[in-house]
Amino acid sequence: MTGKRNGILKVDYYDITNASTSVKQGPSVGKAAIGGPFSLIDHNGKPVTEKDFFGKWTVVYFGFTHCPDICPDELQKLAAAVDKIKETSGIEMVPVFISVDPERDTVEQVGEYVKEFHPNLIGLTGSPEEIKKTARAYRVYYMKTEEEGSDYLVDHSIVMYLMDPKMEFVKFFGKNNDVDMLTDGIIKEIKQYKKVKA
Repeated sequence: MTGKRNGILKVDYYDITNASTSVKQGPSVGKAAIGGPFSLIDHNGKPVTEKDFFGKWTVVYFGFTHCPDICPDELQKLAAAVDKIKETSGIEMVPVFISVDPERDTVEQVGEYVKEFHPNLIGLTGSPEEIKKTARAYRVYYMKTEEEGSDYLVDHSIVMYLMDPKMEFVKFFGKNNDVDMLTDGIIKEIKQYKKVKA
């Protein structure tokens, strides 16, 4: 029972115990509940689900093609890291861009956009409902801002998600990671994963 007395918020021991118990018994003990099934369309117009990435190490980034600077910077960083990871460790990564602006990001638009960054970059878009569902599964925030006619920006989380060959979440990398930190961080996680699975 929670109550307010003399302007002071009072919380019962029962509430705290209950809350911590429910946290401990959450759906994914020791693993963040990030990721999940999705059904989108790739930049060639082909239907794609998370199962298409099974067996591969994947890095997922959410953004939009009209993004003025952050998305291009992050995708250039991801592209450079993908090449560096292959050079230094021989691991083939699959970079994936998922649009959070389905109204403007058509298959053609996404196709033109991903070509600018890396030949292996896969661009995904879909209906507003599917994008919303996918973003929610990955705990990605996005919201239209500064609308002027058809021109607007989309405020969104700036995070890259490393997913294992079962498309299960391993680690996220924020904007503060440069190419070397991203490369080293991903290689370290993959080596650790292989050691555990061995």
